[in-house]
Amino acid sequence: MTLGTLILYIGIAAVILTVLIGLLKKGHKSWLMTFLQNFTGVLFLVSGWVKAVDPMGTAFKMEQYFAEFEATFSGTWFDFLAPVFPWLSGHAIAFSVFMIVLEIIVGLMLVLGHKTKLASWVFLVIVGFFTFLTGFTFLTGFVPSGENFFSFSQWGAYNPTNMRVTDCGCFGDFIKLEPRTSFFKDVVLLIPAILFVFRHKDMHQLVTARQGHALMGIATVGLLFYCFSNYVWDLPHADFRPFKEGVNVAAQKAAEEEAMGSVQITDWILKNKETGEVIELPNDTYMQNYQSYPSDTWEIVDQKRSEPAIPTTKISDFEVLASDGTDMTADILENPDPSLMIVCYKIPGEVSYRTVMQPDTLWRVDTVETEDSVNYVQVMDRVDEQEVTVAEYSWDEDYVKRFTDGILPFVSA
Repeated sequence: MTLGTLILYIGIAAVILTVLIGLLKKGHKSWLMTFLQNFTGVLFLVSGWVKAVDPMGTAFKMEQYFAEFEATFSGTWFDFLAPVFPWLSGHAIAFSVFMIVLEIIVGLMLVLGHKTKLASWVFLVIVGFFTFLTGFTFLTGFVPSGENFFSFSQWGAYNPTNMRVTDCGCFGDFIKLEPRTSFFKDVVLLIPAILFVFRHKDMHQLVTARQGHALMGIATVGLLFYCFSNYVWDLPHADFRPFKEGVNVAAQKAAEEEAMGSVQITDWILKNKETGEVIELPNDTYMQNYQSYPSDTWEIVDQKRSEPAIPTTKISDFEVLASDGTDMTADILENPDPSLMIVCYKIPGEVSYRTVMQPDTLWRVDTVETEDSVNYVQVMDRVDEQEVTVAEYSWDEDYVKRFTDGILPFVSA
């Protein structure tokens, strides 16, 4: 499903609700306000629900945002804000559940017309918060890789690959939206948000204050239980994730990699080192005239590429490494036998590094000539000592106990 299709369905639902309320509700004041209430309310209900089925996924997305904000603010005038984001990242799942429940509750309040003044202000704050997140990410598309967001003099032409967070996460894994698209969506939503604040008295009210309080209380408890059930006690009942049950990871990964291998360069973005002029040339034009852009005068800023035939997902990033760094991905995906993988998305503990000397064997190639052929064989030349850095881990004792008492006996049985 695309964003346009979803908006169409939400619009149809809002029209139906608006007609019913307008015809059946006495004291109805404004068809426009009623439609906007229903449209924005249903939008929040849908966007909240698709995130509620996977609160952990939303937490991961929030951690991405927090990490980018920390990196952006560090070493700038806003350096004092940087330490806040690691703390927020450590509580990302709580923040995720809070935002999901709040979004759905506000959607219900808008549709039912409960506490219209409060709902209006909270709706404005949420939309403003989302606009800030998506706006920041969208603007990083103008910031070349390796440059800080606040280095405005280094900004260049917009390039989606420069964006620090490539998917806003507004609709979870249900619909992937570029932050640019989501930013413009949020800017549009600011219009009804501001209108609600100034005209909240014209909004419809379908329930009494007592009924509304009861419904919101029941909904909050139910939504908390629903969110917990989808990441603490069980898997999401409606799974939109790439690694959902039934997906052939090996086949999908191979297909995505093949599609990415067929991507073509469409344009080259060059910058004049002397004047700072940035130009964009079609690939054919650049390849035919690249001698006109010598490297001592022009530098390649970026490339634009065609879209892959198959959209890439996180399956393309699937990788399994052994403790010594050996890539085990192919061994697992190509093994026809069942595999059991216990995933620990966070491992509490501390890591320290130290340098050690270890032997490094050097080989040379000798020629062995016989009557019929000449063969080349490897012969050990010498063994040197080289300095390498090794990681030493100190795990949380309670975490280790869960493995020794629960997981190890299970996998050893």
